[in-house]
Amino acid sequence: MNRAGQPDADVIGMWVTADGHIRQELRADGRYDEARGRRASAYTGRYTVIGNHLDYVDDTGFTATGDIRDGVLYHEHLVLYRES
Repeated sequence: MNRAGQPDADVIGMWVTADGHIRQELRADGRYDEARGRRASAYTGRYTVIGNHLDYVDDTGFTATGDIRDGVLYHEHLVLYRES
């Protein structure tokens, strides 16, 4: 539950772009690991979830955001779908 008493979105698992080029694993420990093409762990860092909003902090300090809408993760310019 978040501060407003609403449940946070269930984001844990693998998210992937429609073409499969980008794969983002959101882990239960608050860490993420993003692969791009054949480059495993291209980006790693931590994330937090408040409601349907995600805040990312890459291990290099770069920040990004995302939002879950209708079961789709909109992460900056990316559109990712939960892998079944």
